[in-house]
Amino acid sequence: MNPLVARILENRGVGAAELDAFLHPTLDRLANPEELPGVVEAADAILAALSERRLVVVFGDYDCDGVCATAILSRALKALGGDVAEFIPDRLKEGYGMSDASVARMLAEHPDAGLVVTVDNGINSIAQVAGLKARGVPVIVTDHHLPSSVATESGAPGEMLLPDALAIVNPKVAAPASLSGLCGAGVAFLLANRVVVEARARGLYSGPGIGGPLLVMAGLATVTDIMPLLGQNRILVAEALRRFRACAPLGLRALHARAARNAYGELTARDFGFLLGPRINAAGRIKSGMEALELLLSDDREITRELARIIDNYNVERKAIEQRMVDEALKKISPSAAAQVIDLPGGHPGVAGIVAARVMERLGETVPVCVYAGGHGSARAPDGFNIRDAFVACADALDRFGGHAAAGGFSVKEGRIDDFRRLLCDYCERTRQPAASGTAASEPDLWVEPSDVTLSLAEDLQRLEPFGEGNPEPVFGLKGVLFSDVRSLGADGRHLSLTLRKSSLRAIQWSHGDEVGRLRADGAVPHDLTCTVVLSDYGERHVELRVVSLA
Repeated sequence: MNPLVARILENRGVGAAELDAFLHPTLDRLANPEELPGVVEAADAILAALSERRLVVVFGDYDCDGVCATAILSRALKALGGDVAEFIPDRLKEGYGMSDASVARMLAEHPDAGLVVTVDNGINSIAQVAGLKARGVPVIVTDHHLPSSVATESGAPGEMLLPDALAIVNPKVAAPASLSGLCGAGVAFLLANRVVVEARARGLYSGPGIGGPLLVMAGLATVTDIMPLLGQNRILVAEALRRFRACAPLGLRALHARAARNAYGELTARDFGFLLGPRINAAGRIKSGMEALELLLSDDREITRELARIIDNYNVERKAIEQRMVDEALKKISPSAAAQVIDLPGGHPGVAGIVAARVMERLGETVPVCVYAGGHGSARAPDGFNIRDAFVACADALDRFGGHAAAGGFSVKEGRIDDFRRLLCDYCERTRQPAASGTAASEPDLWVEPSDVTLSLAEDLQRLEPFGEGNPEPVFGLKGVLFSDVRSLGADGRHLSLTLRKSSLRAIQWSHGDEVGRLRADGAVPHDLTCTVVLSDYGERHVELRVVSLA
């Protein structure tokens, strides 16, 4: 291995004991589903419902994780011959998860439901699960969100409040550390695995293996839901990428063919995180998660091709709405506030989360940002801040809330948006940590010389993929470089192309074409460059740099 890559692994805590598993994330290293508490009980209850010919309703969510989780469990149960229906809430009318409105519609559409299995939601739906139980409809909850808890006298979270379900499968409730980072689709994948294996053992199923499409969807959701790409998640994503062309649902392949400029190249986690995931999310944000679900469930080539076209267009519409909302939100920033609560009455609630993320990026990811639009709000929080705990402290002004440490959703009681803003800012002031040094975040993994950037380095860096949350793409720094060729790139000149003097290395910085004039004028001024190193197959195979920063 290139010694620079070995140093990066060492710096990231991947020692000799972990090296083989890290470099070879293969299915034989995947955990047994039984290691996740609640899986055995949930699988037994599902198989009992299938044997008794009861209708099983898979109650999902409208984001990519929820849609993939719904498709995973539905495909598995239908392969076993089960009577299965899928349900996804309407984002704008019913909100996230098991709200009173979504449960009422689910019962109206499926009055003969004999078992409800939630995926990617349900852990905080205590009243709704109790209501279904009272009607004689048992519920299995599978989720990965943080559960509610009883507040202690100090205000800190105490004992967990859990729904009265037949079984609960949630790594945030109980799980070994190796499984704690699963997304909703990852949980659904392990449950589906257990159900099918147990069905075979009982002689209830003797058909072909069905795991390939389910694995691909679990890997896609893991990247899209920004789960750490380490351990079990690394296995799911790496294997999903390897098997995509052979095993992905027909609809995912159609969507990738439409979204990718080169649909035949080798897939990376970027294909999941920047091409497929955002498009599936766009369907739930702009229209309905049911169209994205149909894309993942259909085996009809013409239907999937048309759905891929429709969903791709939703993504175009989403981008336009997002830009308008970001521009408006930036005008409403409260300078020096401990938290930003931005009210956009005319905004689209389905895009509020992306807008919150964009605003937080502009602010340097120093404070949490909440965007409230059309009766629903989404929040994003910087590292080290738990937005869900903050919601608990603001509960007096909120109707509903939920989510992770880094992201969440909420709705505000009528006329209480100013109260919510005050409560959140007060909470952030009380819990604010001392500001960290601003230099560490911009430091590269390693400082190198241009001569160190070789084809062998780029090839060995590929062994560290998949890159993403918890395993970012390594960043290299080059000090005092000069540029011999500075020009714009792309039909509209939006991008920046640089050639390093006394070197054949070319560096590209996306969306910085307007810097050409300044850099040409400063041609004799040395720059410190931070960048990632990538292999390019455009023409003869060579190394290119992707600029992170120029100073």
